[in-house]
Amino acid sequence: MNEPTTEGRRLNRSFGRLVLLGALLVIAGVLGLVYTGVATLTSMLLFGWLLLVGGLVGLLHTIESRGTNYFWLGVVVAALNIAAGVVVIKHPEGTAEALTMFAALLFLTGGVFRLVGSVVVRGPQMGWTLLQGAFGLLLGLLVLFDWPHSSLYVLGCFFSLALLFDGLGLVALGIGGRRVVGMVSGRRDEATLSGGRWGKSPEGKPK
Repeated sequence: MNEPTTEGRRLNRSFGRLVLLGALLVIAGVLGLVYTGVATLTSMLLFGWLLLVGGLVGLLHTIESRGTNYFWLGVVVAALNIAAGVVVIKHPEGTAEALTMFAALLFLTGGVFRLVGSVVVRGPQMGWTLLQGAFGLLLGLLVLFDWPHSSLYVLGCFFSLALLFDGLGLVALGIGGRRVVGMVSGRRDEATLSGGRWGKSPEGKPK
């Protein structure tokens, strides 16, 4: 009886940590939606440091595997990542403007392709595809017409929404896991009590 109880407590603690982490991400997402400018700069700095650290790690890995056919390719890729990371860290505002423009163009092209494709194909999901295309086109136009001012809030909004939904997913996963553990523990206890009433041990053997 001690091992299942200990394992159940361990699982409860693990799922509790998931709930705590999810709650922190939800709070960070809500704050990011309130302060989108700060969230944009934060996401750019994180992006820059990820590029820089990834480039350094890739360079070290390439140096360790020198003599292989892809050595110089690895050096070039690592150097580009390091250079891009340095540029993003030094100029987060300019990087946000460039990425916002890129995102607006993606929304525009995606919306146009969806609209044209839905009209040409006329599939069973035509209405839904038309709605997606119109939304993407409208979003791209709104971001593009307000550029470069839109770079202060677009990326931060996306970053904050990603944190918010990831946090809600972790909270739901943690709460659901704790409920499953509680249900399994309750059924195990019921089986133990039932075996005790009939004069049997939990394994079903007579006492």
